[in-house]
Amino acid sequence: MPITIADVAARAKVSKTTVSRVLNGKGELDETTAARVRAVIDELGYVPSARAVNLARGRTRVVGMLVPSLTWPWMGEVVQGAVDVLEAEEYGLLLFTCNRGADSMRQFNAQVAAKSFDGLLVIEPEGTFDYIATLHARGLPMVLIDDRDQVDGQIPSVGTTNHTGAASAARHLLEIGRHKPLVITGPSRFGCTQQRSDGFASVFADAGHPIAEERMLLGDFTFAAGVDNIRRAIDAGIEFDAVFCHNDISATGAMQAILDSGRRIPEDVAVVGFDDIPLAAHTQPPLTTVHQPMREMGESAARTLLAHFEGTPLPNRPTIIPATFTVRASTAS
Repeated sequence: MPITIADVAARAKVSKTTVSRVLNGKGELDETTAARVRAVIDELGYVPSARAVNLARGRTRVVGMLVPSLTWPWMGEVVQGAVDVLEAEEYGLLLFTCNRGADSMRQFNAQVAAKSFDGLLVIEPEGTFDYIATLHARGLPMVLIDDRDQVDGQIPSVGTTNHTGAASAARHLLEIGRHKPLVITGPSRFGCTQQRSDGFASVFADAGHPIAEERMLLGDFTFAAGVDNIRRAIDAGIEFDAVFCHNDISATGAMQAILDSGRRIPEDVAVVGFDDIPLAAHTQPPLTTVHQPMREMGESAARTLLAHFEGTPLPNRPTIIPATFTVRASTAS
């Protein structure tokens, strides 16, 4: 049978509370008594439960992470970045998704109430911001990994540069002589959609090529949105020599529809995406795209939370990690 704290207490002729205090370094203890307890621990080979010791210290050494779904193309990069930091500091990760809607949130709330983790990393599931903000206001340490440009400093966050990332895509297309782009956006309710639209359109406008409303096509970040919008543009007789998509998945759909129409990429139409998910390097042709630093965002959010556990105040301004631009064959022969 495994050795228990009660066995140590009985052999050392002290209470279980005294043994617990020796293990956790809490309270004032006679050094002779403490030495005797440590000797018995060594003699019996007692190994305390790491969870029990951490709880006694007021820590679980576990971080929670709430995300919408693990099926999002870049989600693995964010989670891996956070895990790399947490594991290096001997923290565990308790991962929650919202795949089952209200049932998932009830399960998550039960874990919050049970204080199953020391702090929380969040990629906000739609419709949960008010709830998350309430948890933060009640004192739960958290950092939001903000992929949508929707947080105004209310919650500590790590984000990226959607506006300048889209502007870099526009400058690249102008540099290769493309003046008639289509833009396939993300959902209008997301802040990142407005940021990417504005960043791209402002560069073309400044260059004397304002983008007409008919060229701004509403999408939803899906493959089908890329296919359908390109087909509708062709059917409507809209001339275009480039396509900028607000994510890589819709860009792959756009590429499929362009190739199906008999056009060549990039000779006839240059295509640029946004995200730089692993698939982007393996499309045919490989996709030029704005690289979102998703792994770095996960790392930064985890480091910020761990620093807070050690006494550093959580920042009251977003931490911004710049997007970069990756040129591949979908725009350059």
